[in-house]
Amino acid sequence: MTKPGYPTIDDVARAANVSTATISRAINTPSKVAKPTRERIEALIQEMGYTPNHWSRVLASKRSNTIGAIIPTMANSMFASGLQAFQERLAESDMTMLVASTGYDSESEWHQIRALIAQGVDGLLLIGESRTPEAQDFLKTRAIPYVISWSYRSGTDLIFAGFDNYQAAANMATTVLDMGHRHIGILGGVSTDNDRARERINGFKDTIDAFGDGAKVTGVIEAGYSLTDGGDAFADIMRHAPQTTAIVCGNDVLAAGAIVRANQQNVKVPCEVSITGFDDIDLSRVVQPTLTTVQVPQIAMGRAAAELLLTQLSDTKPALSVEVPTQIIRRHSLAAPAAGYRSKS
Repeated sequence: MTKPGYPTIDDVARAANVSTATISRAINTPSKVAKPTRERIEALIQEMGYTPNHWSRVLASKRSNTIGAIIPTMANSMFASGLQAFQERLAESDMTMLVASTGYDSESEWHQIRALIAQGVDGLLLIGESRTPEAQDFLKTRAIPYVISWSYRSGTDLIFAGFDNYQAAANMATTVLDMGHRHIGILGGVSTDNDRARERINGFKDTIDAFGDGAKVTGVIEAGYSLTDGGDAFADIMRHAPQTTAIVCGNDVLAAGAIVRANQQNVKVPCEVSITGFDDIDLSRVVQPTLTTVQVPQIAMGRAAAELLLTQLSDTKPALSVEVPTQIIRRHSLAAPAAGYRSKS
């Protein structure tokens, strides 16, 4: 029944004995086609292996029904749940997601922004605020809708679906201080071109510095995103500041790496040193001891980001930034410092 090669809409129309306009309506607005006709067309489409011409639909509607999502990495689960929720909400509105990653490199992100817009995406999901001036100017000039996630800031025209990294880190630092720790190390991600890592480090440091009662930061290390990096940074902090009784980490991978290295060095967590994380990825629940961490609401962020992009594309009402709450998840890696241990210097 089919010709060699790809079947066309004309082939389906001839087989169904209807017009190409009826085929188009059956695909795009099925409620406008009588049920027997629609079911016959759907069966023929399935049998013939027909796929609608994407670019013809783009030209007709001036929309591609695709959204680009540019994330720093696909190598871990930190963005997975949020991206899944984002994609699921788009699918509910018959939108397709295209994903690119940058390796935490701002020039790579700038390249991916241009590439996705060149492919005709209707909007973009971006992670955090840090990007090149060229990318910022390009987004402004092209006036393409975009939403920033994993960050939140008020008092700006930018549209956010995220959380306040500074405040979330400050809350964790306060929790550690309230447990009685006064000598606290900070292990953060690399802050260059990464406003989330920078805000977390600042939230930790400012809270500890302002606490009083002898509280002080014993060291600040920025490390790459791996278990080994976390372990090396842990060893460095404890070597230079053995009085440290707690280390607050800017992500769970670094915290898990620190715990693994502590176990290897027979440093008891949390009896001798407490360690906290940030993100609440699956790793935080399987490392031993399990990790006290900041739970990032990935699913809520992903769905909110999709809603905001769909609102911008519909142009029916203003898109207003959404701040989603974080919370501290208490597990076994945080305890009060051992008696007399906090007095070490």
